[in-house]
Amino acid sequence: MANVAEFTDDSFQADVLSATEPVLVDFWAPWCGPCRQIAPLIEQLAAENEGSIKIGKLDIDQNPTTAAGFQVASIPTLMLFKDGQVVETFVGIQPKERLQAAIDQAKA
Repeated sequence: MANVAEFTDDSFQADVLSATEPVLVDFWAPWCGPCRQIAPLIEQLAAENEGSIKIGKLDIDQNPTTAAGFQVASIPTLMLFKDGQVVETFVGIQPKERLQAAIDQAKA
């Protein structure tokens, strides 16, 4: 997970909301099977988009304030942020192409 950041309640403002580049956040939990299933895809997207977007994970059990603030009800939930705003939300496992298209649009 070299290219995948770990976000926390304490770091979310600086790492995500104040970021100058788009940020893809994977809201997950260690006990969530689909979250573990999508993890390699998240790592692949992070490696392929390194330098143009920040990609990271937020453990909802360890960081409930941020998860509740963004009304994360199901996991995995992926939220794409640009200029501190959510521009796209995906719930559940998504095809790589769909996520990459959203990333490309946010980078434009």
